[in-house]
Amino acid sequence: MISLYHEFAEKSSKQITHLYSTSFTLGIKMLDSKFHKHIYNIYGLVRLADEIVDTFHEHNKKELIDAFEKETFQAVETGLSTNPIIHAYQLTANTYQIENDLLKAFFKSMKMDLYQLDYDADNYNEYIYGSAEVVGLMCLRVFTEGNTHLYDELKSGARALGAAFQKVNFLRDMQADFEDRGRTYFPGVDFVNFTEDQKKLIEQDILQDFNDARDAILMLPESSRVGVYLAYKYYLKLFNKIRRAPAEAILNQRFRVPDLEKMYVLANTYFRSVVGAL
Repeated sequence: MISLYHEFAEKSSKQITHLYSTSFTLGIKMLDSKFHKHIYNIYGLVRLADEIVDTFHEHNKKELIDAFEKETFQAVETGLSTNPIIHAYQLTANTYQIENDLLKAFFKSMKMDLYQLDYDADNYNEYIYGSAEVVGLMCLRVFTEGNTHLYDELKSGARALGAAFQKVNFLRDMQADFEDRGRTYFPGVDFVNFTEDQKKLIEQDILQDFNDARDAILMLPESSRVGVYLAYKYYLKLFNKIRRAPAEAILNQRFRVPDLEKMYVLANTYFRSVVGAL
C-alpha cells in the first residue's frame, strides 16, 4: 500500500529533524498536530540538501546536489520519489501548492556554497533569500492553508524571520565556516580582523529582522502562532548571548542555548500563550 510508504517517508523526515535540531523539534511540537508532518517534511529536505554541500567532502558534491535537485522537481511533478526525504517533501508541496520558484531559489543558494567563498551585498542577499527566507515562505504556505490574502500579508514577516535565523547561524558558526570551509558570509567582513564595530552593524541588521518578524508572528492563526513564536524566542535568546559577547569570542567559540534554558523558554512561552500574553 502506498500509504505505508508515505508514512515511512514522513517518519524519515521527522527523524532527521530530531537528530539535527532540538530547537525546531520543540517548536514543531507546539504547532497544531495537523502541521507536524508537513514542517518535518520541509525541514528534512532542506537539511539533507545542506548536508550534501557542507559535509559530503569525499564525494562529487556538485553531481550529488544536481541529482538531488532534479529528483526533487521530478517528484513534485509526478507525486513520487524512491528517496523518502524527497517523497515526503513532495507530499507537502503538492498538498499546499508550494511554488517551484521557492525551490529553485533554495537550490541556487545551496549551490553557491560549492564555489562562493566571499560575499558582496548582492550575492549575500540572494543567498539569504534562497537558503532561509524561502523556507519561511514554504512554512507560511502550510500555516495559512490556502488563504492567499493572509499569506501575502505575512510573507514579508516570514522572510524576515528566516533571514534572522540564518544570520544568527552565520554569527554562531563564523569560526567553523571560515576555518573548516573557507567561507565568510558577511559582506566586507575580514574574519581575521573582525571588530566590535563590524559585529554591532551585523547585530543591528539582525535585530531589525527580528522586529519585523514579530508582528507577523502575532498575526498567524492560533494553530501555528505559538510554535513559531517559540522558535523566534529560542533564536532571540541565542542572539542575545552573542550580542553580550566580545567580537573576539565569536572567533573562538560556538554559542548555544543550554537545554535547561530551552526548557525555560518553552515553559514561559506556553504560559504566556495560555494567558494570552504573547
